[in-house]
Amino acid sequence: MKLLRYGNAGSERPGLLDSNGKLRDLSAHVTDIDGDTLQPATLDALRQLDPHSLPLVSGEPRLGACVARSGKFICIGLNYADHAAETGAEIPKEPVVFSKWTSAIVGPNDDVEIPRDSVKTDWEVELGVVIGTGGRYISEADAMAHVAGYCVINDVSEREFQIERGGTWDKGKGCDTFGPIGPWLVTADEIPDPHQLNLWLEVDGTRYQNGNTRTMIFRIPEIISYLSRFMSLQPGDIISTGTPPGVGLGQKPPLYLKAGQVMHLGIEGLGEQRQKTVQA
Repeated sequence: MKLLRYGNAGSERPGLLDSNGKLRDLSAHVTDIDGDTLQPATLDALRQLDPHSLPLVSGEPRLGACVARSGKFICIGLNYADHAAETGAEIPKEPVVFSKWTSAIVGPNDDVEIPRDSVKTDWEVELGVVIGTGGRYISEADAMAHVAGYCVINDVSEREFQIERGGTWDKGKGCDTFGPIGPWLVTADEIPDPHQLNLWLEVDGTRYQNGNTRTMIFRIPEIISYLSRFMSLQPGDIISTGTPPGVGLGQKPPLYLKAGQVMHLGIEGLGEQRQKTVQA
């Protein structure tokens, strides 16, 4: 299933994308696409529905983030060897963990704000993993059973805030609008191997990122197991798994976003995003 949320910001309705690419309304069956909906029993019930019997959504409504009310937005840094190399970082021996604030989450095609005083706002296409079954101390062998599905994430980052202003990475990662998620959550049963997905990103029509999830240093089972040692993972939590090379920081010379540009990105089987940059 491709689960989504549509409508004005703050009043989105649950829906799904049918096999013909049409939006269908799920409001009669679930209140939202959130942690409760993403647990296995509810997903199984939704799979029994005939999508073509659901109300058709007319027009082209705005799409919201494909998951509502996520408790945690956890990110893995430097998880592609070639991206680590372009930033001049060593290959990490353990996953690099940081957070994006949930207030950064926006829809997949919403505007991205260049923060005030920013000179180094950057782009990062990433595979998102959404938790459906919570847990602590999860084994790698059991980890994939905790996944509800996958989505596209743009881990927008302000590099000066992140690297040059002291403290942790978080201050450059969690600015408002820095977490476009969607267009939809594709349930895990529809993605046979999440470690064999092409992912790409363009700015103003120029392709900068062109990678594949097979080059991850730490794969999804290891990431889930590792994180669950330090925190409980809960339904609806989002894990952003790292970016391939081609970010603005890695260009020679470095290249950063300005207001008025367009980012276009996608992941094989998971859909595409398009954001315009605006000044905050």
